[in-house]
Amino acid sequence: YVGLKAYTVARGAVRFLVLLWNAETGQLEAIIEADKVGQMRTGAASGVATRHLARSDAHVLAVFGAGWQAHAQLEAVLATRPVDQVRVYSRSEDRRRQFVERYRGMEGVAVREAGTPEDALDGADIVVTITTSREPVFRGELLAPGAHVNAAGNNSLVKREIDEETVRRAALITTDSLEQARIECGDLFPVVERGLLRWEQVVELGWVAAGQHHGRQRDDDVTLFESQGIALEDVAVGAEVLRLARALELGEEIALF
Repeated sequence: YVGLKAYTVARGAVRFLVLLWNAETGQLEAIIEADKVGQMRTGAASGVATRHLARSDAHVLAVFGAGWQAHAQLEAVLATRPVDQVRVYSRSEDRRRQFVERYRGMEGVAVREAGTPEDALDGADIVVTITTSREPVFRGELLAPGAHVNAAGNNSLVKREIDEETVRRAALITTDSLEQARIECGDLFPVVERGLLRWEQVVELGWVAAGQHHGRQRDDDVTLFESQGIALEDVAVGAEVLRLARALELGEEIALF
């Protein structure tokens, strides 16, 4: 398939569509309402990063942010590592309480609120940030040795979820698209501007997944994935949605011509 995701913002509402074309015939195959697809692909990218970069025995997860995107982040990480403890921190007490309530009683996984960033990070093997913050949500010095960080909420130069110390401590920094990160990664851009990081040191996650670049080298390495979100991820998830829809005979056929 070839495809794209388009979205509009009007009167406070955002609407997403993914379009898929048959790459051989040029035929439009699907128009997919993509709010949920976007949530799934953002979580899935963090899942891929966790699979390739987190320690194999990682079992404590800290989640910063408790909005709708945080649910897919949690589910993706749970699919890749034997997590049995989850701490959720959000500046909104109501949101983090609702988040924890949703997963109360999950078999084999204790999900609880964290009252402070320090509480969330205490011994955490995997850290997810999925916020709209313009300032770092924790101090990098608090990261445990060997932690893996998925920074998934920042896709703007005016936003910054992680601090310079987190970047400095990272033995390996990955992103889904290096070209895109150069344009919009607010977590890395200031560090590069100060001369403390070169873009040539940042590795695309796809290179690691394909075995073209090493992943984690030592158990005590801190690793970082900067998730910017790219259209290729939407096309890949959209193709799977289309396959399942056809198998389950869901959706509606529309005659366009």
